[in-house]
Amino acid sequence: MISTSSLLVLGALLVSATHGHGDIFQRGHKPPTFQVYTACAKPKTVAVTYDDGPNLYTKTIVDAFDKAGGKVTFFFNGDLYHCIYDADEVDRAKYALSHGHQIGGHTWAHLHLPTLNDTSIKSEFTRTNDAMRKILGVVPSLVRPPFGEYNSNVSAVAASLGQSLVTWDFDSQDWTGAASADIEAAYKARFDTNPASILPLNHEVYNTTVHDVMPYVIKMAKSKGYKLVTVAECLGIQPYLYQGKPSKRDASWTC
Repeated sequence: MISTSSLLVLGALLVSATHGHGDIFQRGHKPPTFQVYTACAKPKTVAVTYDDGPNLYTKTIVDAFDKAGGKVTFFFNGDLYHCIYDADEVDRAKYALSHGHQIGGHTWAHLHLPTLNDTSIKSEFTRTNDAMRKILGVVPSLVRPPFGEYNSNVSAVAASLGQSLVTWDFDSQDWTGAASADIEAAYKARFDTNPASILPLNHEVYNTTVHDVMPYVIKMAKSKGYKLVTVAECLGIQPYLYQGKPSKRDASWTC
């Protein structure tokens, strides 16, 4: 939990950060207050999230949720499995955004943020933000810290950039190599408790997550009367600090 004094420090950092960088925030919008979100706020919503992209299955996920009449949130890295500036990754990221799905940040290289100094933490955020702005014309309001790890330094950096952190309240455990049947059983057990909402963690880089578990989750959520929404919608916040035009590719588009 962050103390009141810490929040005051974070607020001061945020104010100082916006001077000289006023175009980061949408005209007419004040910088948001820093938060760490761990669950949805709106009842009967499921905000399915996929980390570690863009990747091979990004478009498959988009198409499945489009067909189901739902939305999904992607937390993209800059340089994990692939460089986000690669032509295929740019195409996938643009496809997701153009279909109305939310894009969040997942830092540049998926490092353990609490082990880094402040300069390195900030670089993990800003390099990703810069890439999103160039490629998509947006700066996300939400960042998911890798491994769900953060401390006061990470929070201070996020706040200085006007961004908030978001984790999850259900871990699919797909990253452990668990069998699809086991992951689906865990989802069923969670749905059977009739929670007010669910904010689940998944990873788009696993074939079984996308081709086996995803259809199951979509079907289960709809059968239980939940609405499939973005994280921003389930929290009642703006998805982006900035929305403008993407840049043209130039020599800076490199990892």
